[in-house]
Amino acid sequence: MKQFACGDVVPSCGRTFTAPTDDDILTAVAGHARDDHGLTDIPAGLVDPVRAHIHSA
Repeated sequence: MKQFACGDVVPSCGRTFTAPTDDDILTAVAGHARDDHGLTDIPAGLVDPVRAHIHSA
């Protein structure tokens, strides 16, 4: 199982995600970025920091 805390990339955010794979985490984070942070397009420069902070739960 994998885990990601949005606050590791966006300090003011307390949302966390748990999913079986990195790709599942990225899919959930993309939806969160759109719905909660207003990002209609995910910048390529944001994907690498998110990947770097995904760890085993």
